[in-house]
Amino acid sequence: MPHLYRHFRVNQVFGANTDVGKTLLTTALLLAESRRTANNIYYLKPVSTGPDAEQDDAFLQRFSTTDRIKHHTLYRYSDPVSPHLAVSRESVEKKPPSDKEFARSIGDYITNTAALPNTHSLYVETAGGVHSPTLSGTSQADAYRPLLLPTIFVASYHLGGISTTLAAYESLHIRGYNIDTILVFKEEYYANYQYLTEWAQERGIHVATIDQPPSRDSNALNDEKALSAYFNSLSTNDESPVVRALEELDRRHQARIDEVEGLPDRTLKSIWYPFAQHSHITSSSQIGVIDSAHADNFDVYRPNRDSTSLLKQEFDGSASWWTQTLGHGNPTLALAAAHAAGRYGHILFPGHTHKPVLELCERLLEGPGKGWANKAFVTDNGSTAMEVALKIALRAASKKYGRTQRGVIGLSGSYHGDTIGSMDASEPSVYNNAVEWYSPRGGFWFDAPLIKYKSGKVILKGAVAMGVPENAVVNGDYWEIAISDSLSDAYNLDKRIKSDLSTLYRDFVQQTLIKLVGEGRQFGALVLEPLIMGAGGMLSVDPLFQRVLIDTVRANEKLFAEQAGEAYTEGQEWDGLPVIFDEVFVGLYRLGQLTPVSILGTAPDVSAYAKILSGGIVPLSTTLARQSMFDNFLGEEKKEALLHGHSYTAHPIGCSVANSSFEEIKKLTTSDDWKASKSAWNSESENAIWSLWNPETVKTLASLDNVDGVLALGTVLVVHLKSSGKGYESGGGQRFLATLANEGIHSRPLGDTIYFMSSLNTSRETIREVESKVIEGIKKFDV
Repeated sequence: MPHLYRHFRVNQVFGANTDVGKTLLTTALLLAESRRTANNIYYLKPVSTGPDAEQDDAFLQRFSTTDRIKHHTLYRYSDPVSPHLAVSRESVEKKPPSDKEFARSIGDYITNTAALPNTHSLYVETAGGVHSPTLSGTSQADAYRPLLLPTIFVASYHLGGISTTLAAYESLHIRGYNIDTILVFKEEYYANYQYLTEWAQERGIHVATIDQPPSRDSNALNDEKALSAYFNSLSTNDESPVVRALEELDRRHQARIDEVEGLPDRTLKSIWYPFAQHSHITSSSQIGVIDSAHADNFDVYRPNRDSTSLLKQEFDGSASWWTQTLGHGNPTLALAAAHAAGRYGHILFPGHTHKPVLELCERLLEGPGKGWANKAFVTDNGSTAMEVALKIALRAASKKYGRTQRGVIGLSGSYHGDTIGSMDASEPSVYNNAVEWYSPRGGFWFDAPLIKYKSGKVILKGAVAMGVPENAVVNGDYWEIAISDSLSDAYNLDKRIKSDLSTLYRDFVQQTLIKLVGEGRQFGALVLEPLIMGAGGMLSVDPLFQRVLIDTVRANEKLFAEQAGEAYTEGQEWDGLPVIFDEVFVGLYRLGQLTPVSILGTAPDVSAYAKILSGGIVPLSTTLARQSMFDNFLGEEKKEALLHGHSYTAHPIGCSVANSSFEEIKKLTTSDDWKASKSAWNSESENAIWSLWNPETVKTLASLDNVDGVLALGTVLVVHLKSSGKGYESGGGQRFLATLANEGIHSRPLGDTIYFMSSLNTSRETIREVESKVIEGIKKFDV
């Protein structure tokens, strides 16, 4: 709910603590503002407590000399206590508004006010200090965060006020608030204003030092006259610090508009985008500016968009390219990052340890690595984690079968990153084939059967080359067959592992391996993206095929040993080939499970994690491996070690954020939202699939004529539009998402495939809102 208007300035007033003069100084601003403009000025007190005569808007009304100053209070309580207590005491049975409802009510008031004629400015005054509780008990700093209004900060002039002010400032700063000006009373005994003025000037923050109001007179009439004279002196003098503060607010407001509008041109001149053909980006009007982000949404400026507010809220439908764990701007993760930055910064890792990295590695080994992994190697991103995984697996294969040039076995459509080694682990594609140094290194990629849900049936589509299941319908080089009425049954490998289809898969894989080895092909690893191949087009692989492929490769130790001849060395705690799971996208609950191991029913020998690992805040990745994989790098010489790393290996900030993420995820696993979602999917078993997306939505989408298939797992909703025949090169998904952008939903297409992804803590309400817009949008879309 962003708010940035050309004609209408909105500021929020925060105080370092209670009794710092927030209401008095806000009144001074409003009175001075009314003398500078002929338009209307507005004052909003979201929550007010205490007797009517003592509430803040009553104070403003006493001294207002014009009807152009409008005031409003959203939630009013008579008990003069903290809002969370006032609401509980006054209305025991009535549930207080949630933080989302609270912020929305403020946002609605701002939107409605901005639409009125002759508006100039609005001041939103908070209650108490920065962390004073709101109606729900949440800190104000967090409850108001979705609005992220430019802030007027009232410092404390009392004893201890310097410390109070700096602590409150840092609380706002770490949450992304911009402080446009600081107001502080000129009190000479403690002289806080002197210290704070110098401190603020070093940071480029304007400070208005304001004379204290007259002492309170026991005679109410005299007291009011004295205050009126005081306000008059502050508002009528052009050199008044209050007037200067208003000028600074106007300057900052215009500067913010100028910056937002200027960023696209500056970007076009300087930025080289990833995954983008710049010959198609010819105008700055194509570039959106993300002014801020919170929870599941961006606050975006798009040039030439006709709207009252320059900023619009958009749902981050790609979860910022699959990294978001707990939403944007999460204060828990921000504090974890800040704490680690302050305690450690970055430190040399080899030969040392620190608590954040040790705790993280122990969590991973006891979590996704439980029962099979013994060592964790910490790196910086998914591509690097896969580079490490490949080095580990290829060393193991070389130790067992002899050192030679070895390729990998994988699946067609896979993607493991953009570094050279990771690219070489995938077949030629749009991602790597144009790179001059790319080499598939004799690898082989199976054309795996894919799953989709269409018209109430789970459909498998596989290549005729592997054989055709009984009752399948053949269309050219591919067959299709319905295997179930529910996705849950399709992912239940305990039931499917002894099926005829399993036998067909096993025979095909076995024959293919014999043929490849007979041709002299040398392999060093089986590399898989479990369940869904993300960048390749959100391809939902039949889990049965992946399980059979793993089992069959492991069962062929003798085949690879005979190929190796005298170079073969028995040993290792793995058979056939080392199996690598690329869980960069699919791991750590992205698909609803801690790891796809629980669905596939078998563990890898090496696995890679990133993306969701560090909450979408900082780059971080890990590679887990069995003990025998680690042992292959032991020796007397340094060259025998795993010589891989980067300057920021195991950086404490990333590790601390990851640990904090895991703590928050642990709470989510027992949350009401997760329980309700699992119940909707009838997911009673620990290993059963489920999704935050509604199963009824999946059924509705799957029944639409212009949809070729749907899948929902965990946070991911995948919709395959009817194909144009161009696959990944198709513009169908892009055209559809362009129409959906008008509804406030942003995502990135993968050819004819569109997908929508949530954070792990996205509310059911938000999910339902997105689902409704997606369904209506696809119904109207002409492929």
